[in-house]
Amino acid sequence: MKKDIQIPKVEGVYIAIVNEYNDIYKTQDWNAYIINDKDIDLEMILIVTSGYSENKTTSIFRKKLDKLPKKSYAKIELMQEELFALNNTFKVSFFEGNTMFDKTYLFRKNTINLKALQPVPLIGVKGVLAK
Repeated sequence: MKKDIQIPKVEGVYIAIVNEYNDIYKTQDWNAYIINDKDIDLEMILIVTSGYSENKTTSIFRKKLDKLPKKSYAKIELMQEELFALNNTFKVSFFEGNTMFDKTYLFRKNTINLKALQPVPLIGVKGVLAK
């Protein structure tokens, strides 16, 4: 039975942690984004995030988006710098038509930093990208 279950591979959907200026509070903030670089809309997106290490675990954060149009992005959450010392996971599930996709993105501890910034698709800024 298990061999009959086909799990499609997720392509063109990314999670990025971006360092950007907050005009309201006049601070540099780290924000997590989901990016849909596909030519099709994503529907009913569920995102579950958490951080962990050998002796520490954060609470679980959940976010739902009804739709993420093609070639677009959405902010998931503000990330505090203390979390970067932990492994941070983003479990993303979504529908593309009638097919459900699922992928876990992992940012290993201490990999989110200013030295690791690279161009992020669609947003037009630099950040740390998980593919």
